[in-house]
Amino acid sequence: MSLLSLPWLGLGPVATSPGLLLMLVVGSWLLARILAWTYAFYDKCRRLQCFPQPPKRHWFWGHLGLITPTEEGLKNLTQISATYSQGFMIWMGPIIPFIFLCHPDTIRSITNASAAIAPKDDLSIRFLKPWLGEGILLSGGDKWSHHRRMLTPAFHFNILKPYIKIFNKSATIMLDKWQHLASEGSSRLDMFEHISLMTLDSLQKCIFSFDSHCQERPSEYIATILELSAFVEKRSQHILQHKDFVYYLTQDGRRFRRACRLVHDFTDAVIQERRRTLPTQGIDDFLKDKAKSKTLDFIDVLLLSKDEDGKVLSDEDIRAEADTFMFAGHDTTASGLSWVLYNLARHPEYQERCRQEVQELLKDRDPKEIEWSMTPTASTQRTARRGHLWLLFPSPQGPGKSALCLRNCIGQAFAMAEMKTVLALLLLHFRFLPDHTEPRRKPELILRAEGGLWLRVEPLNTGLQ
Repeated sequence: MSLLSLPWLGLGPVATSPGLLLMLVVGSWLLARILAWTYAFYDKCRRLQCFPQPPKRHWFWGHLGLITPTEEGLKNLTQISATYSQGFMIWMGPIIPFIFLCHPDTIRSITNASAAIAPKDDLSIRFLKPWLGEGILLSGGDKWSHHRRMLTPAFHFNILKPYIKIFNKSATIMLDKWQHLASEGSSRLDMFEHISLMTLDSLQKCIFSFDSHCQERPSEYIATILELSAFVEKRSQHILQHKDFVYYLTQDGRRFRRACRLVHDFTDAVIQERRRTLPTQGIDDFLKDKAKSKTLDFIDVLLLSKDEDGKVLSDEDIRAEADTFMFAGHDTTASGLSWVLYNLARHPEYQERCRQEVQELLKDRDPKEIEWSMTPTASTQRTARRGHLWLLFPSPQGPGKSALCLRNCIGQAFAMAEMKTVLALLLLHFRFLPDHTEPRRKPELILRAEGGLWLRVEPLNTGLQ
């Protein structure tokens, strides 16, 4: 047995063995890692000293629990943003800092930065990847740019115009339901429940040319989409489930995997069936003929898309983009419409002005349908989040007053056309009144309300035709 002298540790010659040497190497490596991490953490804290922070709730947990996904959490966030108008920092536990930037002048340096400097936050999107894959919502860098260029034609006005008929049809189904419920004395309705089903109905028709009749009877596919959204949100609330190997051992994790398979199987089946009918030549004539008989859906456009080198999207890429559109297009639009109706119910004078504007626009036309020419689309701004850096706009005037280089939503024209069409039809046939209880906001993937957003609906004299 060899002897090892460690005078620098105050030890004389000691007997060594392979096991002891291995322990010494591992211990040295761990010590080096701890020292490196400690220095990096110290350096990070030193750099972050320029950001003010509200008083901590706990010496160890920091500000954890101060900004929660509840009504109280949103009120705290609003108050803190007003106090620290440029930006502030909070500690989520002892080692995780979050920086909130509030003022456009402060935000500009981040929004103008390239994706390499300010990449998408993996923490906020990786729970969606098993479901949505590397679609335009979750991808970054060259792949995002490449897909963005290929998908842009799918949202051209000429493609979107025929979708207005689908919006009209889906909204009319919902209005018929409301008329029936009101006639039976059920005038108190959860806007999120009804409008989410309506937007999902529209999206299935626009993406897949598939009518599941989900507003009239249960649909396994639609129920699975809603279930997946709930699973993602629920997982984000449980820190112990953030690790994949832990999450997929839980019952929710296993159910999430099964739900992903069901959604993927549906999308894959549509893609394979559509590929069999896709012509190898004469694409222009094929598109003209199809446009005459039916709306050109999202899957059609993706299958026919080519980049500047003539390359097409793979089946996996098409599935990712279709599933992304299905996910991103239903909750966001439903949330926007629900909260618009809530605010119009609280301010009846503005509701009536909007109703008069729609009536004046239609004049003597049949109020059963809204046409594309009646829904001009304006561009919108969105809030961006990169890494553990949150960008806030405390007031509606914030982003509009400053030119911030934020990526606009590729589907904004589609969403705005749907929202305007549906809102116009709703105002033509119903008056919206506030419920006796005020909703409590609940920020999740989109802004919801605890227990639903309930309003009372009152049919107007104009019946559905």
